[in-house]
Amino acid sequence: MDFPLDWVIHEREMMFSSTSKFFVMLLAASSMIGCASFSPIDLVSQSKPLPKVTEVKSMLWVGNSFFYYNNSMHGHVTQLLSAAGQKGHRSSSATISGSGINWHDVAAHFKPNAVGSYSFVGDNEVQFNTFDRPFDATMMMDCSQCPIHPKLQPIFYEFAKKHSDTVRKFGSEPILFMSWAYADKPEMTEPLAVEYIKAGKLNNALVVPAGYSFANSLAKRPELGLLVADKRHPNMAGTYLAASTVLASVYKINPIGNKYTAGLPADVVKHLQTVAWETSQQFHAKEGRGSMP
Repeated sequence: MDFPLDWVIHEREMMFSSTSKFFVMLLAASSMIGCASFSPIDLVSQSKPLPKVTEVKSMLWVGNSFFYYNNSMHGHVTQLLSAAGQKGHRSSSATISGSGINWHDVAAHFKPNAVGSYSFVGDNEVQFNTFDRPFDATMMMDCSQCPIHPKLQPIFYEFAKKHSDTVRKFGSEPILFMSWAYADKPEMTEPLAVEYIKAGKLNNALVVPAGYSFANSLAKRPELGLLVADKRHPNMAGTYLAASTVLASVYKINPIGNKYTAGLPADVVKHLQTVAWETSQQFHAKEGRGSMP
């Protein structure tokens, strides 16, 4: 039997509409299930609030090559802590070469069963870890000129807040790492310091005054270079100075006399340790410590 053309078209449209509605409902249901299963921030918001950080025993480092040069700054901080008699510290470095602060998905590092979820101990034995919080503190830095670049400065402030809010949802304290000036542009020191101090106050976050430490070291010993040939990245003395400043600022431990030297000459070590301690003490007496104890 032949049917009118308009009736056939109508029936096909009805069949397509019904099928489409079924798949839309199925997709919506699947999306709801997925959202309920894989949102670490939701999991945190539903749990009991963690007690305030009173001591930093674990830290996540989020940054770029300024952190990972010379076998990674966090490793030298751990060595300094160990030499100071501080045991049981844990650090992880999440760095991207050339990165700005907005390149990093900070929340991803706090997912359950991800970063820090296991360690190798003893004779290559795997130890699975459980923590009340993945990291007590999160050290963050932007690219070396981003906070003072006219096109990138707004991004610095946007993500300093975004990442500070994110890590606090996981019970971690945000820390901002004030970077140093290029060897051929010492005038960068103060503008960088101004922006990091401002961002620290806006987010109630501790600022590590590494940039000031570099400037103070060069003022006292201009012949002691702190950067490699590219005039930007740290040599071993620069990494050691920055690590000593972290020790003084974050952990409030005086690095002067610390036995870990990173292979540097004794007179250089003493100078760098002294600069780090004096710079940190003066800086925090003036600018405070954010929400850190």
